[in-house]
Amino acid sequence: MELRHLRCFLAVAEELHFARAAERLHIEQSPLSRAIKELEEDLGAKLFVRTTRSTSLTRGGKLFLEHVPRVFTALQQARDSVRAAANGFHGQLRIALSDGVPPASFSTFLALCREEDPETEIRVSEVSLAQQITGLHNDLYDVGFARSGEAGDGIIAEPVWSDPLMVAVPARHPLLAYKRIPIEEVLRFPLVLGDPLVCEGYSRQIERVLRQVDQEPLIVERVASVDLMMTLVAAGFALGLTGASQVACSRELSVVGRPLAGKTPPLTTYLLRPDASPSETLARFIKRIGTLGLAATGGAVAV
Repeated sequence: MELRHLRCFLAVAEELHFARAAERLHIEQSPLSRAIKELEEDLGAKLFVRTTRSTSLTRGGKLFLEHVPRVFTALQQARDSVRAAANGFHGQLRIALSDGVPPASFSTFLALCREEDPETEIRVSEVSLAQQITGLHNDLYDVGFARSGEAGDGIIAEPVWSDPLMVAVPARHPLLAYKRIPIEEVLRFPLVLGDPLVCEGYSRQIERVLRQVDQEPLIVERVASVDLMMTLVAAGFALGLTGASQVACSRELSVVGRPLAGKTPPLTTYLLRPDASPSETLARFIKRIGTLGLAATGGAVAV
């Protein structure tokens, strides 16, 4: 089995079309088909069911697809490590981000890391929560940040940042008459919220808030980013629910943030890491989070 076999498999598995996969790889269909056949012979199992009308993954192919991307991630990380050493770095931290971690919190923290630990290269990857947890288990990442503390066995989850939950409201909206908006009033209007597949931890926290009221929310759109949420709010399509720092960082000037009335839990960001003794580099990283005050987002929670 060679890397070219894996590249061919990944292209076909993602395109589910041999002609498009060949075009993506800049090769003819014949060598692509031959590479897939060689791979299947090596594995002793069929990876694809191919008919004149469609191409689909077999059960074995689906299982194989769960592992192949990690091979390329590990290979890229090896390359990056060599380049980092050549550029004078003496350590590396691989950080995974999920759930739209507050940009102000993270950028402030990264700036401090560069200042206090300049010889450590920091590499950041944006992934889903499920990919982050899998990557932490498989040593693809050293540490991660997400909006969920439910990481399962083998992963330590520690709260590090809290961000007051805000209602993102279009300018000139009737709800702006409230200084603090009752959740019952919010639920009278359409909502745009994060996609639970992309923003899993955020979605869980928002769901807990919405369940406080026996009233079904009207969710008109699920989005993968806060930027798109703010765009739709600014256009008057719906209200949004997100952190105060993310409303403040919005490029949409016609969006106003209002807190919810009553006692509402903030959106919490968690640091996730393998349940093992951290390296010296990671230990310094974790300690730095605990000593950094972030007044703009409600402060850091010591870990």
